[in-house]
Amino acid sequence: MSANAQTPTGASAAPGRYAPSGWWRIGYWAGLIISVAVVFRRVYALAYPPRSAPPPLAALDALFASHATLTLAHILPALAFVLVSPFVVFRNSAETVWAERLLYPLGVVVGFTAYALSADAVGGWLERSAVLLFNTLFLFSLFRAYRSMRGGQELRKRRWLMRAIVILLGIATTRPVMGLFFATRHLTHLEPKQFFGLAFWIGFSLNTLAVELWLRSREPQAHAEKNALPPGA
Repeated sequence: MSANAQTPTGASAAPGRYAPSGWWRIGYWAGLIISVAVVFRRVYALAYPPRSAPPPLAALDALFASHATLTLAHILPALAFVLVSPFVVFRNSAETVWAERLLYPLGVVVGFTAYALSADAVGGWLERSAVLLFNTLFLFSLFRAYRSMRGGQELRKRRWLMRAIVILLGIATTRPVMGLFFATRHLTHLEPKQFFGLAFWIGFSLNTLAVELWLRSREPQAHAEKNALPPGA
């Protein structure tokens, strides 16, 4: 088999090795739905500021409203990134070149606007440190995926893209954590500025750890398929 003949085989096999299934598929779609809901809720709140929201939520809405342009410049590309991601996660790479090419510029915009928004983070330095770490990991993963794509390394590109996508969906994982903190405020007496940073660290850490464990669990299959190729393939 020639080197040129390997590309279609590798491209078609990649989704089988590095595509969510079972509980992973459920988790992915749950994260996507939550992310979309978060964006729509924020856009609606910016367009129609609620008049009877609880004080903590009203304060958050006011903070985002004070940076409305930057907030929209962050969440709308993030929404597009999330909506495009299923075409990359579940489809053959040869069929979704357009989707992959969209993820790179969208991800760069999302990443750099996240840095800008963190300058006035609700949770102060604790939240800001989480953004700096995980946002940098997100951009680094995108960069490595792009480099791998340029080098024709299909499987490596797909691994880095999966990292980037799952890290971005960490924002969805922070929402149930924040909800838990809001629900227990009468017991903990913690305000959003005190628990937002914790929620960010917990949510993004869970996603980053989960995607690494999952990718490593797929490595034996990838190595087995590679070793099964005939000599000279």
